[in-house]
Amino acid sequence: MMKTNVKKLICTGLLALGVVALLGGCGSQGGNQAQKESVLKIGTNATFVPFEFKQEGSEELQGFDIDVAKEIAKRTGKTIEFKNVPFDALVPALDNGEIDLAASGMTITKARMEKVGFSMPYYESGMAVVVKETSAIKGLDDLAGKTIAVQMGTTGADLASKINGAMVKNFDHTSDALLELQNGGVEGALIDLPVAQYYVAKHSDQHLTVIAYPNTKEYFGLAMNKKNKDLVDSVNKALTEMKQDGTLNKIYQTWFKTDMPKDIPVTYEGK
Repeated sequence: MMKTNVKKLICTGLLALGVVALLGGCGSQGGNQAQKESVLKIGTNATFVPFEFKQEGSEELQGFDIDVAKEIAKRTGKTIEFKNVPFDALVPALDNGEIDLAASGMTITKARMEKVGFSMPYYESGMAVVVKETSAIKGLDDLAGKTIAVQMGTTGADLASKINGAMVKNFDHTSDALLELQNGGVEGALIDLPVAQYYVAKHSDQHLTVIAYPNTKEYFGLAMNKKNKDLVDSVNKALTEMKQDGTLNKIYQTWFKTDMPKDIPVTYEGK
C-alpha cells in the first residue's frame, strides 16, 4: 500500500495532466472553428463568360465575378474556397450550407429574394437574342414560333417561355445554348446582353449578330443565405467601399472596357 503523501502527489500530477489535455483539446477545437469561419465558400457556375470561366487547358477561375469576389474576401479578411456548381443548384446549395455566397451573374428578382439574401446590385445587365447574320430574325417580333436556346433556371429562360409559340430548348450552360445555335439546332439563343456581346466579338468567324431585348434592364447581386445577415452586411460594406474608392469601376474597365454605370441603385427589389 502506498503512503498517503505519495498517493496525493500522483493524483495531483494526473489531475494536472488532465487539465492540460482538456485545455489543449479546447484550443484545438477553437482554432479549427476560427479557421472554418475565416473561409468563404463561394459557389459559381464557371461557364458564364466573361463573368466566371476557365481558359481552355486551365483549372484557374477567372472573370468579372471572380475578381469582385476576391476583392470582397480580401476586404472582409477571408480566404476563398471556390465551388463549381450548376446554376440552378446555387440556391439550394446556399440553403443547405454547402456554400456561403453565390457569385455567378445572378439577377436580383422578387422570386429569388424570397429564398436568398442579396447584396446591393454590383452589375447592370439586360437580355439579348443571338442569331446568325443570315437569319430571317431581324427583330423581336420575328421570334414568335421560333426555336430558342436558353440556359436553364435563368431570367432568359423565363423570358423565352413568354414568347408566343416559341419552342424553348433548355441547356445547363450558356455556352451549350450558343453551340446549339452554331450547329443549327435552334434559330436563336436568348442570353444576357454582356455575354452575347462578348461572345460575338470573340467569335467573328461564326457570323453572328446581337439583338438587344428592350426594357429588360436588370441587376446582378451576390446571393447568400437569408439567415446570414452578418455576411450580407459585411459584403455590402465591402461593395460600398469598392464603389467609393474606384475599385469596382477598375474591375468593370478590365472586363468590359467601359465605366461602371453611375445610376446603379444602392437597393433594388427585383422584378
